[in-house]
Amino acid sequence: MRQIFACLLFSLFANFCFAQSPNQKTYCNPVDINYRYNFEQLDDSISYRSAADPVILTYKGEYYLFATISNGWWHSKDMLHWQFVTPDKWPMEDICAPAALVVRDTLFLLQSTFDRRPIFYTTTPWNGHLEFYNRMMPKMPGALGPWDPDIFHDDRTDRWYMYFGSSNTYPIYGIELDHKKRLKYIDSAKGLIKLHPKEHGWERFGRDHRGTIDPFIEGSWMTEHNGKYYLQYAGPGTEYNVYANGTYVGNDPLGPFTYAPYNPVSYKPGGFMQGAGHGNTFHDLYGNYWNTGTPWVAVNWNFERRISMFPAGFDADGQMYSNTRFGDFPHYLPTKKWQDRNALFTGWMLLSYRKPAYASSVRDTFKAVSVTDENPRTYWVAQTNKPGENITVDLLHPCTVHAMQVNFTDYKSNIFASDSTVYIQFKLYASTDNKTWQKIADLTNEKRDRPNAYIELDQPITARYIKYEHIYQKAPNLAISDIRVFGNDNGKLPKTPAALTARRDTDQRNAFISWKPVAGAVGYNILWGIGPDKLYETYQIFNDYGDKLELRALNVGQDYYIAIEAFNEQGVSKQSEVIHIK
Repeated sequence: MRQIFACLLFSLFANFCFAQSPNQKTYCNPVDINYRYNFEQLDDSISYRSAADPVILTYKGEYYLFATISNGWWHSKDMLHWQFVTPDKWPMEDICAPAALVVRDTLFLLQSTFDRRPIFYTTTPWNGHLEFYNRMMPKMPGALGPWDPDIFHDDRTDRWYMYFGSSNTYPIYGIELDHKKRLKYIDSAKGLIKLHPKEHGWERFGRDHRGTIDPFIEGSWMTEHNGKYYLQYAGPGTEYNVYANGTYVGNDPLGPFTYAPYNPVSYKPGGFMQGAGHGNTFHDLYGNYWNTGTPWVAVNWNFERRISMFPAGFDADGQMYSNTRFGDFPHYLPTKKWQDRNALFTGWMLLSYRKPAYASSVRDTFKAVSVTDENPRTYWVAQTNKPGENITVDLLHPCTVHAMQVNFTDYKSNIFASDSTVYIQFKLYASTDNKTWQKIADLTNEKRDRPNAYIELDQPITARYIKYEHIYQKAPNLAISDIRVFGNDNGKLPKTPAALTARRDTDQRNAFISWKPVAGAVGYNILWGIGPDKLYETYQIFNDYGDKLELRALNVGQDYYIAIEAFNEQGVSKQSEVIHIK
């Protein structure tokens, strides 16, 4: 009976075929933009696309996105449809880690540099026209830079400041700017904050903070909130899953600053898109805070990255947070001011994890099953890049499907610049029996480059099989890291994990956490924070990774509270009891 009902539902909704729904209400990290091919290579025969260090701003009721080495920026009216803008003026070398801000009716832009560079401005950022605000800044007094700059305008005092620094030796610096002299420097740069990995576990380098290299502090950003100044920074390094944002808090834009005991502010070491460091904090058009970041891909080079954005805010105590819980699952786009930090989560769960996959062809050892392992560093490669190559994911039983994400990999790519011939076209099909197929998405009429294409269905469908059919891409090889399917399996919610234990290590930066596995769980979220009602941090771990976690991100001398929840293909369990560890 359930199979008959599934077929009826499928027939009802299968005619809704589209490329990207004009009524799309959700987004999914990484942000679905045409990530540009990067000229910065280690090997002249291998290319990759990347973006990092994002800054998102609002200007005259619209959004603008700037990122590292992109030869321009993006423009959007809704935080979903991003159109690339090519500027009419640009530095001789592309911009890295851009500083951008809006003050009144003007948008300002500055590149990272260790030398002298101009500050640009525009009042028409949608058409790419730039003017010189300052044709050449003087040499930075008192420090090298500004690399990874942030320019901050204090609306309360109408004074201007710059923050900068990217080093595992030197601190984050700050300096005041003279607006009457075209933002020339006032006095000398002042060292403001630095890393203390011996006290702050999350500031240790390496995967899960297990490296031995001195960590890097970089990516400064200043936010004023209720009279407090939150100087944000990124660490310990962009090349690993633990890249995160932290903050110091002060009463003045140049300090002194106090380390926030709840750090890190934005942290996403688990899941598909890992890493949340080096971005910015901005208001959307409804007054909600967001925090952007740089997740890690690292296929062709360690610095191959993408862009994510997370709902963020400040609680009643002034504690800053960024909500990375289910941070790479579909979320609703904002339509109003929200009160609950989880309000934008759709509840559409991951249906494709570790599911079987079957391909029309396979190159060498690049297996089809790689597209369901939630790892962007493993991938399927087809024998050819010709139209008709296909791969099918078997969800094992009929599910309600709401959305899909197709993530491409630049396997042995030879493209070193993005142009009008760089775009991706494909079709998606669904079936309940692997025999009768209905087309549910068609990008054959689009010429958009979408290496992380997120497709939300106009109406949900019931399907067991999802098939990708290749049409076109400029890269020489068809390689896909992950086909992610989201929805619900119409079963029961998982039980709350029992027997949660948490023990602080003799090294207080670490804690050992364990729980009893939940039958049918896809994974778990370990939630923690500095109060039982402040569990703002999340470490997502899949069920087949085990029932233990060594959490190495804690601050010495700080008490913590820890809880856990399980999730499956239907939804999320109730949260466990909260454990207090000292």
